[in-house]
Amino acid sequence: MATDTTLTDTTARAAETPDAPQPYAELGLADDEYQRIREILGRRPTEAELAMYSVMWSEHCSYKSSKRHLGYFGDTTTAEMREKMLAGIGENAGVVDVGDGWAVTFKVESHNHPSYVEPYQGAATGVGGIVRDILAMGARPLAVADPLRFGPADAEDTRRVLPGVVAGVAGYGNCLGLPNVGGEVVFDRTYAGNPLVNAMCVGAMRAEDLHLAHASGTGNKIILFGARTGLDGIGGVSVLASATFDGDESAGGRKKLPSVQVGDPFTEKVLIECCLELFAKDVVVGIQDLGGAGLSCATSELAAAGDGGMYIDLDRVPLRAEGMTAAEILSSESQERMCAVVAPSDVDAFMEICRKWDVIATEIGEVTDGANLVINWHGETVVDVPPRTVAHQGPVYDRPYARPASQDDIQSATPDSLTRPSTPDELRDTLLRLVSSPDLASRDWVTQQYDRYVRGNTVLAQPADSGMIRVDESTSRGVAVSTDCNSRYVYLDPYRGAQLALAEAYRNVATGGAQPLAVTNCLNFGSPEDPGVMWQFERAVHGLADGCAELGVPVTGGNVSFYNQTGDTAILPTPVVGVLGVIDDVRRRIPTGIGNEPGESLLLLGDTRDEFGGSVWAHVVHGHLGGTPPEVDLERERLLAEILVAGSRDGMISAAHDLSDGGLAQAIVEMALVGQCGARLLLDPDADPFVQLFSESAGRALVAVPRTEELRFTEMCSARGLPWRKAGVADEQSDQLEIQDVATFGLDELREAWEGTLPKLFA
Repeated sequence: MATDTTLTDTTARAAETPDAPQPYAELGLADDEYQRIREILGRRPTEAELAMYSVMWSEHCSYKSSKRHLGYFGDTTTAEMREKMLAGIGENAGVVDVGDGWAVTFKVESHNHPSYVEPYQGAATGVGGIVRDILAMGARPLAVADPLRFGPADAEDTRRVLPGVVAGVAGYGNCLGLPNVGGEVVFDRTYAGNPLVNAMCVGAMRAEDLHLAHASGTGNKIILFGARTGLDGIGGVSVLASATFDGDESAGGRKKLPSVQVGDPFTEKVLIECCLELFAKDVVVGIQDLGGAGLSCATSELAAAGDGGMYIDLDRVPLRAEGMTAAEILSSESQERMCAVVAPSDVDAFMEICRKWDVIATEIGEVTDGANLVINWHGETVVDVPPRTVAHQGPVYDRPYARPASQDDIQSATPDSLTRPSTPDELRDTLLRLVSSPDLASRDWVTQQYDRYVRGNTVLAQPADSGMIRVDESTSRGVAVSTDCNSRYVYLDPYRGAQLALAEAYRNVATGGAQPLAVTNCLNFGSPEDPGVMWQFERAVHGLADGCAELGVPVTGGNVSFYNQTGDTAILPTPVVGVLGVIDDVRRRIPTGIGNEPGESLLLLGDTRDEFGGSVWAHVVHGHLGGTPPEVDLERERLLAEILVAGSRDGMISAAHDLSDGGLAQAIVEMALVGQCGARLLLDPDADPFVQLFSESAGRALVAVPRTEELRFTEMCSARGLPWRKAGVADEQSDQLEIQDVATFGLDELREAWEGTLPKLFA
């Protein structure tokens, strides 16, 4: 930002020099937005005020292009769904009651563009930021997950970005001592130049320990604690996360390259323990983490949620760079910082706890009985604004949206005319090709870099369908989480595709034995200035909201990430859906691998149809994307989940895996390899083997049941109206997977195909 080094730009000077030019456009503000700021203040803004409004009114912080549509989540949330929530949309993270006095908080956010500029630090600070969101609710962070998307696996730039991102996720999460229990790794050409790095965190607390971000109580002190404030990350939310990249996006080729935040996980680890002790000693009135928009966000949001004004003295802010301006201090996104509201009588105790943990803590202001957020610097007022106008009253756009004219052509280009394998040899070759493709190959090369079992409470982790964490060691109560989205499905039909993402995450939680309870999301799309992109967004939001209403699971919060495109090339629409479920006793969890009981029966639950629109087979074998995605039946998904949860609770299921990408063939291969157990798969002699093996019909799961429980389980399915078919048997004495009348595979052959792909590309 241009700065007058001889004269501070105070509010008084701003009033005296109304025509002084200001770089509002360079900060991402439109002409009418700048004029509205002048109308709010009755004068031009100071440099510091302009910086605050520019970051807080950015797409990333204000949701100005999405807010009108996001309201539909509230419109479709019933009273019964709200009863499950202790905190919802608008808070740092959603919080739900999981029983026995426990509350769980979870959220997923994006750190996409910074992770392309600097993969390691972009991904690392994405993890750090979402962990602080969970911490700010009063919870101990328990686990993280990382939905990731990259360009083609064999592309040169993917080989630059992916290892750095994975190392950043691992480096930060491992140092925090947080297990990484789930996520995705997806490849598609549309993510080249614009990877998606979404980070999820889940935490737990006693329900009465919930903390919210508000600054109430005149005279209460504002304390900034954690790391010092530096120059890193300035402009991150207003430039990197709120604009489209143009042309060459390689390092040195960008027109807009603000610094990416630099993370220090060891500082954050100490900050976590310090915060938890502050909460335990009840010396915090309100708290807010400093992430996107830094102090601008923390001070304005705390003040806006309180019952008065706020005074801040920027000269008290501990800095790690010399010569920082007021605007830079307010806009810095330096990591590992928190802002707390503390009663005067508790300040000494607060400071003592911070000293114990060697955490820098500084009183920088107080809550006032005024109406404005007032910030002084060098003894002069540089900010005097109504806080709600900064935090919550930014512009709201009703962006034009329209179904693209090309959508009919996309849907009419069905995969029906594609050549299908028909002979046993062709089916065998197809299975091996898909299993070894980057789309379906094992993610072990990625997940082995993460500590999945630190702290000893991980019950399930990759390659299981969902991650599961023990919350209460005395009762073994736990929670499961899964994130999913097939962006090809969303591209073909945004409404149905979003519901399929919800259905898969819901099903994945249930296959572990947990009852799905609540939803979070990270909605990644291209430019909102493109009517076709906004149509995709509107349809996806409505599909997800309607689906949640039908399943009775509330959306507790989420994130919108727009401008995910390079030039005119937008990413495939990617509304990542995270589902959280609860399980009364994690000892009843259902593993993925077969071979846990002698001679388990394999049962296929659900209906299989000829559905290949957006499938892995069409994509990998033919490079085809067209038609319509599989049908979605949410009532069937609910029934399937109820059967799986009941089977877990009553000890009737010894292994389970949902059917999604790659269909039945992929499911049985993974179950055999994870369990290191042979199996014989029986196909229906009256149905097409290709459709049975590779269809991606939704609402299905492959389960293994002990022979002693087969009759009881199948009678339950029949009584509840859930279709089932005997699909084979596990054979713990065998080292082969036999698909009857099709092919026989050695487990070593399958393992080499499944596990060898990513190491060859990235090791």
